[in-house]
Amino acid sequence: MISTRGRYALRVMLDLAQNQGEGYVPMKDVAARQNLSLKYLEQILPTLTKNKLVAGVQGKGGGYRLTKEPNEYPVGEVLRLMEKELAPVSCLAADAQECVRKEQCKTVKFWAGLNNVINDYIDNVYLSDLL
Repeated sequence: MISTRGRYALRVMLDLAQNQGEGYVPMKDVAARQNLSLKYLEQILPTLTKNKLVAGVQGKGGGYRLTKEPNEYPVGEVLRLMEKELAPVSCLAADAQECVRKEQCKTVKFWAGLNNVINDYIDNVYLSDLL
């Protein structure tokens, strides 16, 4: 399940994309438009900024903006950054130890297939598609 953190980050990115003509967008404006807690957004933005998905400027006239065009942001990039792991089962997580039941597991191929479908989908939908 995608967490609130991941969902809010995607909403922030979309709002910035929608308002990119305004230059740097104050986060209080995004919070108001999206009906999100400014305090919660203040926890999300450092991750987006540190990973160069958005750029921020402090002070008067400051705010945030996208660093690329909306068609250059796959949704998967945003979600993976915020969620760290999107695997449908723990044995497929990137940092998972190899399961001792892997050779006998009748469902591992199903879960791996689902994982592939999820990742293929989120990597082929861009912010621009959601605008």
